Amino acid sequence: MNKQHTPALEARRVSATLGGAEVLHDIDLALSAARWTSIVGPNGAGKSTLLKALAGLLAHRGEVRLFGEAQGKVPARIRAQRLSWLGQSGTGEGSADDLMVYDVAMLGRLPHQRWLAAPSTADREAVECALRSTQAWDWRDRPLGQLSGGERQRVLLARALAVEAELLLMDEPLANLDPPHQADWMQTARALVADGKTVVSVLHELPMALAADELVVMDRGRVVHHGGCSEPATHTALEQVFDYRIRVHRVADQWIALPI
Repeated sequence: MNKQHTPALEARRVSATLGGAEVLHDIDLALSAARWTSIVGPNGAGKSTLLKALAGLLAHRGEVRLFGEAQGKVPARIRAQRLSWLGQSGTGEGSADDLMVYDVAMLGRLPHQRWLAAPSTADREAVECALRSTQAWDWRDRPLGQLSGGERQRVLLARALAVEAELLLMDEPLANLDPPHQADWMQTARALVADGKTVVSVLHELPMALAADELVVMDRGRVVHHGGCSEPATHTALEQVFDYRIRVHRVADQWIALPI
């Protein structure tokens, strides 16, 4: 089977409830490997909830399959090696504020290390490569808590990259990043896909989302469309879920969404 068309992640009738309310409704979705897929939709559409369910971080009904295997049957260590997670704006990272940037990035190597073993040469090389790729290497000896929001986000991205996973799930990875570093992130996503890896991102920045290979359009806890970013049907679905308050245009060889 062509790797490009092999599902990296599948959701089969996935539903989820938060605070007594159902927020995901019987979602069926297959995401191809070696592709960059962006999940978009209005506030409250269920984008982050779906990503957490796909990552195995949220209790849900239905089944999620990781590279063809039922996610629950994949040993936790193997799953942590194959799937890397970057949460929304570094959620839950407050306890890491006293850690040095280098040590935060090294956390991404834990799935590859034996219990209490010192970092290997491969670990150190992966961390340096990840920090350099996010332009965070110069801060390696600074505490995470001393960094700005954008700098912190780049370090947490480096930690996710250091895992060297086949599949990266990122929830609002552009939070706090200025436009040049948003462009750097897009180049990173493209480089990962070119290397055969799979990227799935939840994005609010629609022009950046439209630069992906595929778009999953959500509304009210359901997937209303899944297709290529250049397809007219994808543009129509995107305009529709935003109540036709945006219009997708082709500008300078790229698709952008502009308010009306």
